[in-house]
Amino acid sequence: MTAPTTPTPLSDETRALLRKVSVATLCTQLFKRGFRNVFLQGVGRLTTPSKGNLVGPAFTMRNIPAREDIDQISAFDDPNHPQRKGIESVPPGHVLVIDCRGEKRVASGGGILTTRLKVRGAEGLVSDGPVRDSGTIAQMDFPVYCAGGSAPLNLIHHHAIDLNVPVGCGGVPVYPGDIMVGDEEGVVVIPAHLAEEIARDATEQEKMEAFILEKIEGGAKLAGTYPPNADTRAEFGEWRKAKGI
Repeated sequence: MTAPTTPTPLSDETRALLRKVSVATLCTQLFKRGFRNVFLQGVGRLTTPSKGNLVGPAFTMRNIPAREDIDQISAFDDPNHPQRKGIESVPPGHVLVIDCRGEKRVASGGGILTTRLKVRGAEGLVSDGPVRDSGTIAQMDFPVYCAGGSAPLNLIHHHAIDLNVPVGCGGVPVYPGDIMVGDEEGVVVIPAHLAEEIARDATEQEKMEAFILEKIEGGAKLAGTYPPNADTRAEFGEWRKAKGI
């Protein structure tokens, strides 16, 4: 089965729910639906944005290995160079996802390009390669997830070749329109057609887990509490009514 060619739009309600739930919870919800390879490996949060989780549809950029006769500094004179065109093409509210093949010897972008993404209204940047100007970017109020910092420019090892095509990032397949969610632990990829139900079920899971945590803190044993048995679920219902949630 191939991924849907017309991604399901992300509603404001779903986006708001995904801003608040943890990536760990989302991984559990995806696992329940048979998805095991959804968490990007080697990709960490560089910035601490004020609006909470990174949440948005993926707009992708694919790199292949550089070739010396093509990837010269003069390549950037062309406004249609895929890296520069990609920065100027990401729709507002979308996440630029860069496939760097896990290459960590060079940067996948830097401070000027990241600032342009922010000014254009992009939701954030996710790359399985490092960024340059990482100290400056780390101070930005803009979600950036990457493989740390690296000073050498991308042309040494990358040739940007495609935009908005299926890519691999952090060992995970990412299709255009997939929903990217990032928190302090990292980034998860949600197939767009599942985002609404997963956001809803993840929200419910976290309410249950808040109740379970209270019981564990109060001395309850794991058996019958985590996972909850019928009695614990009934108690949760009462707890929930009392809190009005």
